Amino acid sequence: MKRKLIAMLSCVALAAASIAGCSSSKPAESAAAPAETTKAAEGSEAAAPSGDIKIALITMDSIDQHWVTLNEGAQKAAAELGVTVTFMSPNTKDDAQQIECVNNAVAGGYQAIVVAANGPDAISSALKEAASAGVKLVYVDSPANVDAEATFSTDNEAAGKTAGEEMIKALEAAGITSGKIGIVNVNAATDSTVKREKGFRSAFEGKGYELMETQYGEGDAAKSQTIAENYITQGVVGIFGCNEGSTTGTGNAIKASGNANIIGVGFDKSDAIMNLINDGYLLCTMAQNPDVMGEDGVKAAVAAIKGESLGGKVTDTGVSVITKDGAQAGGAPAAQAADTAEVKASQAWKIALITMDSIDQHWVTLNEGAQAEAEKLGVTVTFMSPNTKDDAQQIECVNNAVAGGYQAIVVAANGPDAISSALKEAVSAGVKLVYVDSPANVDAEATFSTDNEAAGKTAGEEMIKALEAAGITSGKIGIVNVNAATDSTVKREKGFRSAFEGKGYELMETQYGEGDAAKSQTIAENYITQGVVGIFGCNEGSTTGTGNAIKASGNANIIGVGFDKSDAIMNLINDGYLLCTMAQNPDVMGEDGVKAAVAALEGQDQGGKVTDTGVSVIKK
Repeated sequence: MKRKLIAMLSCVALAAASIAGCSSSKPAESAAAPAETTKAAEGSEAAAPSGDIKIALITMDSIDQHWVTLNEGAQKAAAELGVTVTFMSPNTKDDAQQIECVNNAVAGGYQAIVVAANGPDAISSALKEAASAGVKLVYVDSPANVDAEATFSTDNEAAGKTAGEEMIKALEAAGITSGKIGIVNVNAATDSTVKREKGFRSAFEGKGYELMETQYGEGDAAKSQTIAENYITQGVVGIFGCNEGSTTGTGNAIKASGNANIIGVGFDKSDAIMNLINDGYLLCTMAQNPDVMGEDGVKAAVAAIKGESLGGKVTDTGVSVITKDGAQAGGAPAAQAADTAEVKASQAWKIALITMDSIDQHWVTLNEGAQAEAEKLGVTVTFMSPNTKDDAQQIECVNNAVAGGYQAIVVAANGPDAISSALKEAVSAGVKLVYVDSPANVDAEATFSTDNEAAGKTAGEEMIKALEAAGITSGKIGIVNVNAATDSTVKREKGFRSAFEGKGYELMETQYGEGDAAKSQTIAENYITQGVVGIFGCNEGSTTGTGNAIKASGNANIIGVGFDKSDAIMNLINDGYLLCTMAQNPDVMGEDGVKAAVAALEGQDQGGKVTDTGVSVIKK
């Protein structure tokens, strides 16, 4: 009887949602057998839960392709985890309707709400009530001013600045160094689009352009078109659309004016926007990764429901600049895979992939991503890396690539200067250069790497959190790095050390193990004899060695935190000898590195952009 009553109440709640304007898509069907493990929030591996977990997904509306794609990612995660995710969003952007959706989710017995808030305060009261009722909150795309388990969104200010820089570049290329710029935003409250505008405006500081007063179209394409048409009558040289509807309206207005010289730059990716770009009425759009937001949002919600503390972390899910024919022109940082569009190869280009070694699982995975993309594009990628990390051997690989007639080199440099001379000679010979993971001090077409300093700081914060939870507020901390020259690991250490500023711990002098697991283990064992309370490994070998040393010591109270993901590292985490590791996305680096190389060979200027391919915290 009790179950029937609950079912009836759930049905009433969903019916109310429909009446109030909250649409509800079919939830993912529960898996017959739950997946064994899946990456939950911040990348931690969470076993699929037992029982009936219900999660409400509430976005700003249910119509924009951005939200539809976000829901697709959420439903994918739901199917993997064997939980129910109900897409119960308004048909149009409306605060009252979104509040009603939140209230309906609480009344319907949903244990978590994954939400893209209309604004920082618009629905805060309803969210506070939900949290008070024990409902877990996870933000996707746009947070509110209410504490949540985790947030998965774009670094909108950085992406907005990139949009401004792309417009300026196009205007200056056309000889236009002054003129009026129009901005079509959604409203003055939506956190994500307000930050995009702020970043866009910052790009024009010190330039000779006049940024006009922002006009608001509520994300509606028709309203936005009217606003853009009004800007055009005032003689603007460029217009920026802050979301999908604003961008579509902007492109349609430029198309209707017949003046394709006006530079239109926008946000989000849809069929309509891509058609406007390919027809020449928009220059480019900042493409987010809504599917990643939805997928990781659901995983975070499940982890929170199961009692995992996610610490309110904010993860940047990335953005890419999409230009004509879907070519990636660069992008703002991303914590997950960038939405990199395919480029067409006009011939079977030969590309050399040269990493620091060919053994670490990190590089093997990077090569797998590169090979997968090479097959898609019909080009040849040769993995020609040393067996061990050695500057002389890596230089030889670069020279061999040039001598072998390779038109591009995708490289993870041993250090900023270690192989610079060889790379300069390669560039002088006409070879296109793309960096993955670790750049050198030589200009390249593009770089795809982790924001290592930020990730290192996160590693430090995770260690501090674990130490304090164990009642340890002082003590020695050891650091096992690769060497003093490799740019990526030096930055990781810098970020890690910064997390301890003002704390009562003593960070010891860094020791270098050249990324070798055995050498790193010896270093870590030496630290343990000195009574350390924690050890940080800066790469795969350093982390494996650290975990093995803690295991050998029999003292699982030492907090080991590391970098990179491998089977050995995951086993050490699951056995309790490492707390966590910062897992990069080497497959994305390889994939996007090859795309960038092909784009460069096809004559596309990528401006030397640096794209952050992201990191997640992987725990037991």
